[in-house]
Amino acid sequence: MSELINNREVDVPEQTRRQAMLKEIIKELHAGKSVDEVKARFAEAVGDVTVAEISAMEHSLMTEEGIPVEEVQRLCSVHTAIFKGSIEQIHRSSKPEEQPGHPVHTFKLENREIERLVNFRLELHAGKFAKNDSEEIVYKLLEDLSLLLDLDKHYSRKENLLFPYLEKYGIYGPTKVMWGVDDGIRAMIKEAKAALSPYQGNKEEIGGMLADIIQEVNEMIFKEENILLPMALDKLTEDEWVKIARESEEIGFCLAAPDQVWIPERAAEPQGAAEEASPESPQGYIRFETGLLSVHQLETIMNHLPVDLTFIDENDVVRYFSHGKERIFARTKAVIGRTVQNCHPPQSVHVVEKLLEDFKAGRKDAEDFWINIKDKFIYIRYFAVRDAEGRYMGTLEFTQNIAPIRALEGQKRILSE
Repeated sequence: MSELINNREVDVPEQTRRQAMLKEIIKELHAGKSVDEVKARFAEAVGDVTVAEISAMEHSLMTEEGIPVEEVQRLCSVHTAIFKGSIEQIHRSSKPEEQPGHPVHTFKLENREIERLVNFRLELHAGKFAKNDSEEIVYKLLEDLSLLLDLDKHYSRKENLLFPYLEKYGIYGPTKVMWGVDDGIRAMIKEAKAALSPYQGNKEEIGGMLADIIQEVNEMIFKEENILLPMALDKLTEDEWVKIARESEEIGFCLAAPDQVWIPERAAEPQGAAEEASPESPQGYIRFETGLLSVHQLETIMNHLPVDLTFIDENDVVRYFSHGKERIFARTKAVIGRTVQNCHPPQSVHVVEKLLEDFKAGRKDAEDFWINIKDKFIYIRYFAVRDAEGRYMGTLEFTQNIAPIRALEGQKRILSE
């Protein structure tokens, strides 16, 4: 835990004392004390707190105190209220994050658009809905919520691009908590949409849903800009921000997009970038039992398969994914080297772990799922990969849109014209 504390500014005994007090305060909240009681004690005893201390505290609550992620997540909104106004601002001598195209600049750009949508448009329509639930205002609310679902791209970039880098620095707690809250917001928006379409006259219930959405979205913006992003700026290197910026377009942007590519002032390319950019490297050949292929040939073949492939090794670490033209679920290079447990929302990790336990124990060799997403029927298959002696080597995920296959009828025996 010590590596998470800002050693440059505060001596170690003082850090330990403050860290212990922060944990005690959260535990008191957990035991039922009011926010006001705890807030007063916090202000008197602790004073300003750094984002690194918040990170270390959440990590410690889960790993050392054994408080479940879900419980820390429930407390997250409470302690955010406490930390408001007390978080130390981190002053940086140079601020590339303020330059257009830098991932932090883009996150904040999107947040301004989200604020406009939530605090002006959605709140205005929610107020009108409370007075007159006409068909016209119901339609406007549905339109607002559909636009707000674009949040998924903003949250997905955090979860799939930013979180992996934070985890490389040993920061797991805040990412798991925030991912869970992200999922909660996504679910709330979808639930409100479902309640409005078709509208059943439950005005008060829907009014409560809209109020919760507005509050949670605003809270998340605060957490991102006062905790997550300053913490990431404090940890990530310029090379890592460059990689995040390059891969952001893969997932997409929410309500606003950067109008230019961010180019750091330094001239040097990130180490190894030239090799990564070359489709010809490495030049070696791989000999199989049934033939010989160059690495380039093999990769091209894998990317032409009409399925998406992802492979995790025996230690649950993501080692490879195919990169076809129309991937069903977004993957970014940042997931390479990340454990598969950290690539899933906390709410579904237990499903992943159960599946892997069964594969490793030899209880299963395959498992299938199928889901509907818009006009696609997604067939998701998992296979335990074992060597000739039966030793578990990892798991292969196989994902395919089989809607066109399901629609086939009759026979086809000649070439299409």
